[in-house]
Parts: sequence; C-alpha cells; structure tokens
Amino acid sequence: MIRVVDKLLLFLYSIVIGVISVVMIGVGFHWISRDIAGDFIMELYAEDAFSIAVGIIGVVLFLISLRFFIVSLMRGSVNAHSIDQRTEFGDIRISIETIENLSLKAASKQKGVKDLRARVRASDAGLEIVLRAVVDGETAIPSLTEEIQRAVKTHIEDITGIPVINVAVFVANVIQTNTFKSRVE
Repeated sequence: MIRVVDKLLLFLYSIVIGVISVVMIGVGFHWISRDIAGDFIMELYAEDAFSIAVGIIGVVLFLISLRFFIVSLMRGSVNAHSIDQRTEFGDIRISIETIENLSLKAASKQKGVKDLRARVRASDAGLEIVLRAVVDGETAIPSLTEEIQRAVKTHIEDITGIPVINVAVFVANVIQTNTFKSRVE
C-alpha cells in the first residue's frame, strides 16, 4: 500500500515540478512578460486567501520532497530478492533467481518437457514455486506434472535446504510437430 501512495505522490510531485519548470522557462526566456509576472506577484501579496494557498502548497511540496529523500536513503528492498539463512558459521543469502534456475534445471530433466518458465515466491513457511511448461503431448500430463513436482521439490530442498511447500505446474501448451507425409501421385 505504501508503494502505491509513494507512486501517487511522485506522480503529483512530478506534475507540479513540471508546471513550475515551464513557468521558470517562460520567465527566463521572456515568454511571460514582466507585467504579467508583476501582476501575479502583486495578487499573491494582495489576497490573503491566495497567499495562504500558495504557502500550504509550498509546505506540502516540501514534505513530499522530504519523504522522497528519506525513502531514497532507506534500504527497503534488499531482502525482497533473496532468502536469508543463518548457520553456525554465518549468514547465507540465496537469490530468488538462483532458486528459479534450480527449479528449471530439475524440471527440464523430465522427458516430455520442451519449454519452461519458473516463478518463486518466498514465505515464512517455505517456497512456493510456479512452473509454466510446454509439453510434447506424447507423455501423460498427470504423471508428467507429478514427476516435475516431485523432482523440483526434492532438488530445491536438497540443494538449498529450504523447505518447498508447493510446486504448481501450469501446462500452457503442447508442442506442435510439423510432420508432413510426402504424397506420391
């Protein structure tokens, strides 16, 4: 939720800064005449409501700038792309990409699988792995997917030591073989 709010704030902040920069360009290149700029400044100081509105907008922009400065200094997403484990010898960090590649390696060893993609999600209970596969259509899909699930779960747990709670296999398509029989007339 916070990321959505930050994206919305960044969008609004960009629009306001863009408008301010266009006004500054107009003043700098004399596209906005001195009279118009002077009238605007006189109105700013003459009308209390207008002065208060500009002051509030300035405070809001300053607070948004401060928020973006603090967010830029935080190291929030370092652990999002890896799994951390502590052993008696020290810390181990395994990237999600490594686990995806290990999953693909284990699944590709199964006969009948032609194209694979993997997505891994880490939770407190363990890993959830989703595989998207294209099969050859010559092997029974239920037994093939069960073998893929078993192989991936065993391989990941043996190699990484991280429990796998779910391996989902989505059979996306069947490879079309282009076998043309020659016809003799």
